[in-house]
Amino acid sequence: MARTGRGDVVLATGLMMVAVTLVWKFELIRRTYFRQDDFMFIARGLEQGLTWDYLMRIDWGHLMPAPFAIHWVMGRWGVYNEVLAHAVTAGLLAAAGLAVLRLLRVLFGSRPAILLPLGFYLLTPMTLPSIVWWAVVVETLPFQAALAMALSSHVLYTRTLRFRHALAAAGWTVLGMAFFVKAPFIPVLALVLTLGWLNRSGTLRAWLLYAAVLVPYTVIFFRQLFTTVQLTNVTFEPALPSAGVAAGSAWKLLTGSLIPASLGGPWAWQPIGDDYALAAPPPALMWAAVAVAVIAVAVSLRHRRRAWLAWTMLLGYVLLADVVPIWLGRAAALGADLAGFEMRYVSSTAVLVTVVIGLAFIPVEGEERPWLRQPPSWSRRVWAPVAAVVAAGSVWSVTAFGSLPLGRNVESYVETARLALARVPSGSVVLDTYVPPKVAEPIFFYQYARASTILGPLAPGPITWTERLTGPVRDPLMFDGRGRLNRVDIDGVTVPGGASCTPVGPQEVVFPLPEALPGGEWTVRITYLNGAETTLAVRLGGTRAEVRAGRDLGVTYATVSGAGTELGLSTVGGAGACVGEIKAGRPVPAEDGTPVPARPVLP
Repeated sequence: MARTGRGDVVLATGLMMVAVTLVWKFELIRRTYFRQDDFMFIARGLEQGLTWDYLMRIDWGHLMPAPFAIHWVMGRWGVYNEVLAHAVTAGLLAAAGLAVLRLLRVLFGSRPAILLPLGFYLLTPMTLPSIVWWAVVVETLPFQAALAMALSSHVLYTRTLRFRHALAAAGWTVLGMAFFVKAPFIPVLALVLTLGWLNRSGTLRAWLLYAAVLVPYTVIFFRQLFTTVQLTNVTFEPALPSAGVAAGSAWKLLTGSLIPASLGGPWAWQPIGDDYALAAPPPALMWAAVAVAVIAVAVSLRHRRRAWLAWTMLLGYVLLADVVPIWLGRAAALGADLAGFEMRYVSSTAVLVTVVIGLAFIPVEGEERPWLRQPPSWSRRVWAPVAAVVAAGSVWSVTAFGSLPLGRNVESYVETARLALARVPSGSVVLDTYVPPKVAEPIFFYQYARASTILGPLAPGPITWTERLTGPVRDPLMFDGRGRLNRVDIDGVTVPGGASCTPVGPQEVVFPLPEALPGGEWTVRITYLNGAETTLAVRLGGTRAEVRAGRDLGVTYATVSGAGTELGLSTVGGAGACVGEIKAGRPVPAEDGTPVPARPVLP
């Protein structure tokens, strides 16, 4: 009864720890907003049906049908529904915390010692990308929960040989595979656990079941991997980076991300835009963390039987599941620093680090002869100050990350655009420019970084989107950098109109430009006063474009590519034209107009 009572206290304490950290982290969650990949994934969901091709598309090495299904739903439940996203994030965070608590209780028993690795998991900054970036949330948090639940079920199976536990482990593995590409490593981790600490006899049925899960997944994954066309219009072609980049990215991922985050770091961050940051541990603290990690490993190897297997399992997982995919997919493009200090690549590893901390220092439930040497009595007094320092560092690191603006600026842009589209007249013509890089980087997302793709679904009524202004367009609009709609102006050179308009006929009339236009694509705005509708031919250098010009007073636009110091105009067909002011340059939001709305949603 005393043991049961102690177990109840440990369980209650663990549940309270999960609840308290959830409340603490929700303050960070509620300040986040959608970013970068999120817009592309939701836009793709809006474009397509819930089909096999849509769900099984591999995005740069990631097979994730369940997240794609969630993005598909999100697009239809408010497009960018941050309240729903925050609720889902909080729910998944709670589920992962409870799953880890269950795993620790099943593996080590309901003893007070498990509260230390549980506290590590709940506090570590390693999981920050799993809660502040929607695309990462719906991939890694379900995987973390599935990993913990699958290992719990497998442990129960080895102890009871009840096949329902093996079925549960396989089911959790399949669920993890639906969310995250690292889930196939779950049976491998289960195998290492079994070889080192669990009962092996009579478990053949489970391994056959796990193989039956892994084989079809592997076939599907590699088939999709080499046939899916990426945004760059090419299929995946694995290629290792240079030896220097490979070694540098692996070393920095270990010493700059994984090890510092395991000890409360990185303590400082390098912002990327307003809403995200890379780990930037101060060199002195980084090397101190490496030294502490070496000491901790050495102490565990001296006292704990099979501690070497626990650390080998962690190192092997990090190399195979974290490092190798980076080498094959992104290291060459990102470079060693960006690949190595990106905490997102190790965020899901926090569950395994939690388990390994336990295996290296806590006897497994029912384990015989767990110690090589009995730890000295004074060692128990070391845990409290070490845990306090790590916990303080973790709180410091999370708080430092929370000092970023996070999603405020992107949310202001998108929600201001939502309001603008609701206020302009139905059928308005909007120039389809790229959104600001803080919202979605055009160099990464191409057409999925255009306003029509990201903001178009927010419009309550019809909007006419155009990538280039051509012909008579009445009152065209474009978004400014704050998400407001403004009338279009042309930033470039101006040929002023005279006291009266200049007649233009089939014979080209040349208009000298105040300064030369270099090579590029230029928009020409021509004011006219015509007696009849006609067609204007606009020439810049050696290139020519034909556009309509209406009757009476109006404006027409032409887009020409070229360079030169003069602009030539002529008419095509019978009717002549009479032109006034001409502007040539690039479309920009007018500075002298009244934007819609007058002020951004979030100042």
